[in-house]
Amino acid sequence: MDTTASPETQGTVETRGIEPVPDSERHGRVRELFSTYVAANISVLLLTMGAALVVFNRLNFWQVLVVAVIAAAVSFGLTGLLSVSGKWGGAPGLMLSRATFGVRGNYFPGMILWVARFGWETINAVTGAFALLTILKLLLGVEANKVLTIVTLFVFVAVTFLVSGMGRKVLNVCNKWSTYLFGIFSVLVLVYLIAKMDWHEVFAQKAGTTAMMIAGVGTIAAGGLSWVPSGPDFTRYLPGSASGKKIVGATVSGAGLVMVPMVLMGAVMTSKTPDLAKASDPVAFLGDILPTWLAVPYLLTAVVGMLLINSLSMYSAGFTAQTMGVKLPRPLAVSINALISLVGGGFMMLVATSFISQFIAFLTLLGVSFSAWIGVYAIDMVRRAKRTVKYDAEALMDTSRASRYWYKAGFCWQAMTAWTVALALGLCLTKVDWFTGPLAGTWLGTHGLGWAVTIAVAAVVFAVLPAPRENVAAEGGAAPEPVPAGR
Repeated sequence: MDTTASPETQGTVETRGIEPVPDSERHGRVRELFSTYVAANISVLLLTMGAALVVFNRLNFWQVLVVAVIAAAVSFGLTGLLSVSGKWGGAPGLMLSRATFGVRGNYFPGMILWVARFGWETINAVTGAFALLTILKLLLGVEANKVLTIVTLFVFVAVTFLVSGMGRKVLNVCNKWSTYLFGIFSVLVLVYLIAKMDWHEVFAQKAGTTAMMIAGVGTIAAGGLSWVPSGPDFTRYLPGSASGKKIVGATVSGAGLVMVPMVLMGAVMTSKTPDLAKASDPVAFLGDILPTWLAVPYLLTAVVGMLLINSLSMYSAGFTAQTMGVKLPRPLAVSINALISLVGGGFMMLVATSFISQFIAFLTLLGVSFSAWIGVYAIDMVRRAKRTVKYDAEALMDTSRASRYWYKAGFCWQAMTAWTVALALGLCLTKVDWFTGPLAGTWLGTHGLGWAVTIAVAAVVFAVLPAPRENVAAEGGAAPEPVPAGR
């Protein structure tokens, strides 16, 4: 079976789809991950999340700092660790997941992760459109209306679709320059805040409870957890000799460099805009806090950052769509997500009344939905780490009964059992505006630990069940071609 039917060209546009990348095309460098995860966190939503820690969780400055550091380390530490599987198998995360859940079983977690991506892309598209509206108001004095709202949303989604369709090479270039620009303007904003903010008032905030700190970690970490299944998508072009430790280091440092300061900035800004966390528009407040000469370029770089976040997400979503059986090239598969972002974004901007409440509810459910997959996939990685050959490239592309990863009727029952039990328990511990699980009032539920319990339960159940046996006999017992897999 030919698993390299769509080789990556040497030009600008990446043509390779979900098929594993052969050794001859593995020219990626670990340092590219640093700018990738810097770009993945250039979002003014982190300001809103930081404000929410003060307004809703009642945390002070130092508690917000601790929460942000822990959330970044945990969520992107997991992203980095599971990203190592990308260099093992040379395939996107949801493609490698076939080896974990089975050819058919993979559709179930894959569908939930795909739907969650829709939500994340819609949230970012709405925020980007609000940023464009704020820029127009600051520069031209143009007030938002329904027509202009739809136009800005369409422009944002259209550019996102264009960039994500270009592929890995274009994204890497954009990530690099956005990192420089956003870094420069973020420093300017920090200097301005240091000079203008009433720091006595900032540090006078009373400390919140430990329970609210723990819950805050879950809220901030949820965004990072959403990148875990996408991690292998950005490491599949790395050679097998790439250092796993460096992969984790580049991932955590890139994300933390942006995530921690922005969450803190949002917390500090609440001293001047106490309604920030409750605003229907999560961006307009910047025009009130910052002078126009600083607010406009900062928002422009933030718009670019949010474009890249959505482009990275849509890039991975294209792989997810193909893995789920959508018979389209990756750039066209991305169009499905773009359309849903337009429809969902239009609803949020024109119909919904409270942005932050929807956002927090979405983050809570997002954390649980991704966590069940993370726990099972992590244990599968631990088992594969002991093998010389981690993944069978040909079997990953084979969806027939002869596939090495067919297991029983296309399902790995051990993985499916662990995933189902963990997901159900996680939802039972969850409480959002429109849903309350039966265990949400327990200590674990009130502390917002549903996501952590979900990971732990998925991992433990999968680990204690009998180890799955791959369907080697269906291939006549033939051993797969070795794949370089340095740790």
